[in-house]
Amino acid sequence: MTARVQQFAGALALFSLLGISANGQESADYFRQHCFSCHTIGGGNLTGPDLKDVTARQDREWLTRFITSPKSVIDSGDPYAQDLVQQARGIVMPAIAGMTPERAGSLLDLIEAESLLEESQFKGLQISDRPFTPQDIALGRQLFAGERRLVNRGPACLACHTTRGMTGLSGGKLGPDLSRVFERLGGRRNMGAWLAMPPTPTMQPLFLTHPLDAEEVLPLISFFEDTARQGEDDQSVAVLNFFFLGLGGTVIVLFAFDAIWKRRFRGVRAPLVERNGRAR
Repeated sequence: MTARVQQFAGALALFSLLGISANGQESADYFRQHCFSCHTIGGGNLTGPDLKDVTARQDREWLTRFITSPKSVIDSGDPYAQDLVQQARGIVMPAIAGMTPERAGSLLDLIEAESLLEESQFKGLQISDRPFTPQDIALGRQLFAGERRLVNRGPACLACHTTRGMTGLSGGKLGPDLSRVFERLGGRRNMGAWLAMPPTPTMQPLFLTHPLDAEEVLPLISFFEDTARQGEDDQSVAVLNFFFLGLGGTVIVLFAFDAIWKRRFRGVRAPLVERNGRAR
């Protein structure tokens, strides 16, 4: 009986450990998908603050409320939340779909565990501060425009975005113009973190399974930095290009329909005219 009880207790302990491991991995994956683009754990501030030892700086109840509904805490006038917004240059942490107090608690457990490590897996990308070369910028432009395919076969930026200096139709309009994105995100490290795991609802599903390769991030940052430095082009040129291309296409289609229309009865008319001529 004692042996059976011990076996049962051992099985319970094993299942418990498996459950903890599974929950920990789920929280790690969730953090990587939703938090890693703005926060590190021990890697310094990005758009948002470094979360290392965050539970020592603020109590868990407050943190749970903030993670669950950032805007409501900020709008309440809470001084700590207001200070966070000021440090983030006015950028407000967005509400995360599906966030619950239970999930927030699991994330805080993860952050506490990672904070105890000498180096967290969420320390963040270490972006070189060396001066960018013309070769870096040229490669970044090729990657942006899709002239060079991404290693993990993700979509090219140009499919949804535009930036200054793009020829033809100047890129896609589904996403925002990225001419000033380097400035908006606040430099290399923030830009690199965002590219490593884009958090927007549109981009996240695309890059979750097709992330940018580490060797592609730096050239893209160099391209965005160079674009921001040069300023923005007059987008009316791109609009005119689109207008004239559309007008030209319309003219071609009308001529094609006219030619087809003229020939629509030729197969019927020719025999009728021939028979009429014989009858006379």
